[in-house]
Amino acid sequence: MKAKTPLAQAYGRFRAVFGATILFSFFSNILMFVGPLYMLQVYDRVLASRNELTLVMISAIAIALLVTYGLLEFIRSKLLVRAGLQFDDMLAHPAFNRVIRHRLASPNGGAHSTLQDIDRVREFMTGQGILAFFDAPWVPLFLALCFAFHPWLGIVATVGALIIFALALANEFATRGLLQEAGNASQGAAHFVNTTMQNAEVIRALGMEKQLTKRWLGQHDDVLDKQAKASGRAGAIMASTKFVRMTLQIAILGTGAYLAILQEISPGIMIAASIVMGRALAPVEQAVGQWKQFVAARQAHKRLTQVFGALGDEEDRMQLPAPKGNLSVQGLVATAPDAKVGITGSKPALLKGISFDLKQGEVMAVIGPSGSGKSTLVRHLVGASQPAGGSVRLDGTELHHWDAEQLGRDMGYMPQDVKLFRGSVTENISRFVEDAQDIEVVAAAQLSGAHEMIQTLGEGYDTDVGDGGQSLSGGQRQRVGLARAVFRDPNLVVLDEPNSNLDAHGEQALAACIQEMKKRGKTVVIVTHKANLLALTDKTLMLVGGSVEKFGPTRELFAQQAEAQKQAKAAQEKQQTAVAPPSSPAVVNMSDKPRA
Repeated sequence: MKAKTPLAQAYGRFRAVFGATILFSFFSNILMFVGPLYMLQVYDRVLASRNELTLVMISAIAIALLVTYGLLEFIRSKLLVRAGLQFDDMLAHPAFNRVIRHRLASPNGGAHSTLQDIDRVREFMTGQGILAFFDAPWVPLFLALCFAFHPWLGIVATVGALIIFALALANEFATRGLLQEAGNASQGAAHFVNTTMQNAEVIRALGMEKQLTKRWLGQHDDVLDKQAKASGRAGAIMASTKFVRMTLQIAILGTGAYLAILQEISPGIMIAASIVMGRALAPVEQAVGQWKQFVAARQAHKRLTQVFGALGDEEDRMQLPAPKGNLSVQGLVATAPDAKVGITGSKPALLKGISFDLKQGEVMAVIGPSGSGKSTLVRHLVGASQPAGGSVRLDGTELHHWDAEQLGRDMGYMPQDVKLFRGSVTENISRFVEDAQDIEVVAAAQLSGAHEMIQTLGEGYDTDVGDGGQSLSGGQRQRVGLARAVFRDPNLVVLDEPNSNLDAHGEQALAACIQEMKKRGKTVVIVTHKANLLALTDKTLMLVGGSVEKFGPTRELFAQQAEAQKQAKAAQEKQQTAVAPPSSPAVVNMSDKPRA
């Protein structure tokens, strides 16, 4: 039997609450008869008998019943609000986990809207929209009362309910496609803005503002156009609904007055029938008014179902002994992911059968031209990407067999583009670990050579780095990122272009950090082109076109390369000498020749 997803479990919790809410809705709707029955008693008994005591008594009974009605409505709303909080609590952690995994598997898959989708579904299921749908099943009770008053009154009320229901269906069919297209377009436009604004300085420096504004306006106008069309159709249907509603009110009063003239009903029944019909049509009319929110919640539910269906829960992994840092890569194949999660084989391979071994305490450099697959390899070494083929093993165990949290604790990683998170320098270095000690944070900063730099900041270790670390310079972000990577002294550290934004002092600190980690027996992988860092490595892996061009001890590899270059230069010089033109013969001066 297939296990339920967290989304299905959260809906299951809501179903139990929905059952109680429907029960409360039944009694709430029964108590809605208080108004028309009170009017009926006033018109037919109190006004006819002119008995003040009867008026006081039925008024007291009506007020008591309305107090009960108010309490039931309060409890019904409270149940939904609490269920909404439980719904959010059950989905918050698994949803955040799936957003991260979906983002890793499909960077452009649109998983960033998943958390907002949870809010949309929760807000609908705890708001007035869902209450209208709960009240709708009890509409036949009010229509039955109208028939009890007189068949003609029941017919008028039933025809009105059917017309408004038909308008609700027309609203659905007229706006569903447009609202779905508008929602997708709106997400695309929002994603474009979010990613574009991350490079605001590039936009201003290169004069790209008009061009990007034009592109965003095109997407934005497309959203507005679809929303305007959907709103126009919905507005026309809403106007028709109001017209029908008011016309029916006149029709029920006119019919009741005609029947009263014929003395088939009393004037009290005429007024009561008008109130009952209004109550019968109210849920249907409210449903029409809440239809846009219902459609948005339905689309959000569909996207949530896709995300939770595509990515199951991560299995609980057994805690393994802390890794020592022995890294083995065998036949690693990697492809660029497609838009859909899990589809990776339809694009050319970025890595083609990469294999190497790295023992505990060794330092390896990864070099190669741009686009050779260096960063792709790094993402696989830290478990951020799943191989399409082959394996990456740490201490003999494949990375995806490790518990993700444990692996993260025992590994250091510094990406090429260092991203910090909103918070203090201390929080970023400590990876937001709650039990982190100050001494551990300072130790990591000192090991990375960032301690002195951090002390020069406005509030030292308590400095807020801002969103993405925008309060710091590129070099400062890299140094804080390096301190984060070596926090708690992990046995495997992977650094992707760690000195791309460093000055001379920063590079010296980086070199000292690598040397110290090597002394401590840490395994280090560095993507670099700098000679000073290559001199610190034991092995070098050269990638070209996603394949291993060369791999071996750094000194031997570069000695071979130097010897090959020397031989190539000698051969080139020899070839140039062999094809050199012969010396030019002496030029004879014709004017010096003897005359005949």
